[in-house]
Amino acid sequence: MKRYLVFILLLWGSSALGQATQIERVEPLNWWVGMAHPEVQLVVYGHGITMWEPAVNYPGVTLLRSHRVENPNYIFLDIHIGPAAKAGQVDIRFSKAGEQPFTYAYELKERERNRPKAQGVTSEDLIYLIMPDRFANGDTANDVVAGMREITLNRDSMYYRHGGDLQGVINRLDYLQDLGVTTVWLNPVLTNDMEQASYHGYAATEYYQIDPRLGTNALYRKLADELHSRGMKLVKDLVHNHVGLRHWTVIDPPSSDWLHHWPEYTNTTYKDQVLFDPYAAEADKRRMSDGWFVPTMPDMNHDNPFVRNYITQSHIWWVEYAGVDGFRLDTYAYNDLAYMADWAQQVKAEYPDLTFFGETWVHGVPNQAVYTQGSTINQDYDSHMPGVTDFQTHFAIIEALNGAFGWTDGVNRLYSILANDFVYEDAYRNVVFLDNHDKSRFLSEVGEDIAKYKSGLAWLFTTRGIPQLYYGAEIGMKNFANPDGLVREDFPGGWPTDTVDKFTPSGRSVVENDLFGYVKKLATYRRDNPVLQTGKLMQYVPEDAIYVYFRYNGDKTVMVVMNTAEESRTVSTGRFTERIQTATRLKDIITGEVVDVKAPIRLAAKTTAVFEVLK
Repeated sequence: MKRYLVFILLLWGSSALGQATQIERVEPLNWWVGMAHPEVQLVVYGHGITMWEPAVNYPGVTLLRSHRVENPNYIFLDIHIGPAAKAGQVDIRFSKAGEQPFTYAYELKERERNRPKAQGVTSEDLIYLIMPDRFANGDTANDVVAGMREITLNRDSMYYRHGGDLQGVINRLDYLQDLGVTTVWLNPVLTNDMEQASYHGYAATEYYQIDPRLGTNALYRKLADELHSRGMKLVKDLVHNHVGLRHWTVIDPPSSDWLHHWPEYTNTTYKDQVLFDPYAAEADKRRMSDGWFVPTMPDMNHDNPFVRNYITQSHIWWVEYAGVDGFRLDTYAYNDLAYMADWAQQVKAEYPDLTFFGETWVHGVPNQAVYTQGSTINQDYDSHMPGVTDFQTHFAIIEALNGAFGWTDGVNRLYSILANDFVYEDAYRNVVFLDNHDKSRFLSEVGEDIAKYKSGLAWLFTTRGIPQLYYGAEIGMKNFANPDGLVREDFPGGWPTDTVDKFTPSGRSVVENDLFGYVKKLATYRRDNPVLQTGKLMQYVPEDAIYVYFRYNGDKTVMVVMNTAEESRTVSTGRFTERIQTATRLKDIITGEVVDVKAPIRLAAKTTAVFEVLK
């Protein structure tokens, strides 16, 4: 399929000498010369614009063809930007018999080739997930923006906006860097001009505008620059599947097939199995993929090539403009999979080092692996997606710490899940996590048991994959996702009026400081030791509720001993000679204590020890 990028040209009130027609939108706001894909598609939007004939006269830029659609307010233009094209103002001339022509100057820019961008996020990184509205308020002037559909600010309500913003994130980068974070993932930051619950960002009404209650496009770019100056990275959260009900292309759609329409409202079934079930009914597949996620989030029709282009080019624009390093792909299974594979190839062609991972909230390792690249499990489909959010290990670590030890239960569940890693092209590309903005806080999942909580953290930082920490995990924020807003509480100290500041040691309790120190110790050790980033993994079959595994490379070996029992345990190291080899000592990464490798390891109930194996 011939690839295009989509431009939606945003011309604010541009009309010629009283001409009733005016072009209202230009998206993206500009483009660049020298991109890998020379052909782009401009979508011009304005009242009756289809009646006008466009022309381009600019060296190196050619108008290949025009597309009229059902809605007379749209015209799609295929443009070729040749290798000789220079940065500058490209005049697009619109003419119509009996009317005076008018022009719009569209800007082509030089690419900032020396500016960091599209670096990719790998197992060498630690991702810190932030819901910006709930993290820190760095600019109280943008808390309420007149003219938007939701203007209520109420920190006492989990449904209204609280005022956190991009400046608040920028202000806390020292804190994150000190903690050992290398990458920041923000929940979607595009404008969500919806009447209710606009804070979470997953119902976009604009594709090229940062929500003004969070900041500006320039501020988002500044955030990327601030991160890059520290050697850190930025992940952008993308939503291919749906938009907000107030998105401008929903209010005035280009065509009747811009969205998935049904005779009456039809919700998705959320049953991912039908997408690869060899016995599935086509009707079930269609409802899963084409049904709406919720009534306020219309389902985009990825069979429409203009829709595909419109979505894809917006993502490329943000990488080039802001310097984004990676993508998280929301509700991956609900998208058209053929489109997502094509999208991935287009993005990789433009940015070979950029990486992305899809949200796959499914149940079962094959269900999850099917969405990763390589077509490794006998499916006639290759997503070209490096990795996924690893819900299977997430479920398994909860079972490991809460379940009773059994043949397939307790920590044996975690062992068995990791034993299935052969179904992935590379499981190290998967993002592992204890909790996120949709899941109950892990401290609550383990009954607010600090020992169990630390065991989960120890596993997170020492297992394979890309670890992701949810904001506030380092100070033990808690609650169950019933409803979701309960796990999206404000970070104490992020607001000027907060009486307690848990970004500082003096504002934290003894327990909170202990947790912060524990996370920092593990995170910084992982950051400074490639063995926990790219080292091989060897795990031993759990016995008597004890799970032992190693990370190792040519330089170092790390041994992790997890006691999931309700009683203390003593572990002999003799069973693990294959990995310990000729080492003589074990150094506890947390305490610094060094012990003889032949001495029995004593573990309190529900605790995990992490040792560096010393020669």
